[in-house]
Amino acid sequence: MHIVTITDEYIKERIRGGMRNDKRGLMSYRDITIGVGTMPNAEGSAEVNMGNTKVLAGIKIDLSEPMRDTPGEGNLVTSAELLPMASDKFDAGPPSPESIEVARVIDRGIRASGMIDTGSLFIEEGKVWTVYIDIYVLNYDGNLFDAGTLASVSALRSARMPKYENGAVVREGNLQRMKTANMCTSCTFGKIGSEILLDTDGSEESFTNARLTIANDSEYVRAMQKGIGGSFTLAEIDKLMEATFEKSKDLRSLVTKASGGD
Repeated sequence: MHIVTITDEYIKERIRGGMRNDKRGLMSYRDITIGVGTMPNAEGSAEVNMGNTKVLAGIKIDLSEPMRDTPGEGNLVTSAELLPMASDKFDAGPPSPESIEVARVIDRGIRASGMIDTGSLFIEEGKVWTVYIDIYVLNYDGNLFDAGTLASVSALRSARMPKYENGAVVREGNLQRMKTANMCTSCTFGKIGSEILLDTDGSEESFTNARLTIANDSEYVRAMQKGIGGSFTLAEIDKLMEATFEKSKDLRSLVTKASGGD
């Protein structure tokens, strides 16, 4: 217990001095790389490395029935799996509260941005396309929200749309890319003591007393999600929204470069 207290104070003292273990600034991301097409049997896929955090996202598009309250629209279903091989913090078995939170936060930003026009997924009465985003955490070292969003968005932008012909789903041949718009990214901030950091790594997350994820496209904030205890002042939130719009320019550029297109 005494060692934990010393470590806690040491981390906080360094952060108060504007220093992080990897020598980043408080509002800096770790190195980010994005690779697409890593899962050949998926409609689209992407792997993101954010520092030592590694996340894989796969897109599957299947024929299904529409929801009762949206009969003229297709569906979007997002899930996340925190694999035990990624961290000793994760257990095998049914979805954990942490995995459900990751999936919901990522889904909310993508859905609210209108990146996928669910109306375009309508085929005919009683038949629509359902877009499944499956997120797999391959290695955990903090900030699964931003890494997962980047992977999901890159996978969506690279996805090929199957065809429905003569009562059958066709997944081969000259398939067009799925239509997307309003590229969504997110920035996640952690509060340690009175200091706020962007893109907390695994060790920093252990000492985070409040977390805020802001999802946006190039024009608007589309979703916000607060996590853990603690709080942020209105002035802090205003500054974090400004930082999000600035940082998201670089994030969108990385996605565009990896997945192609505008």
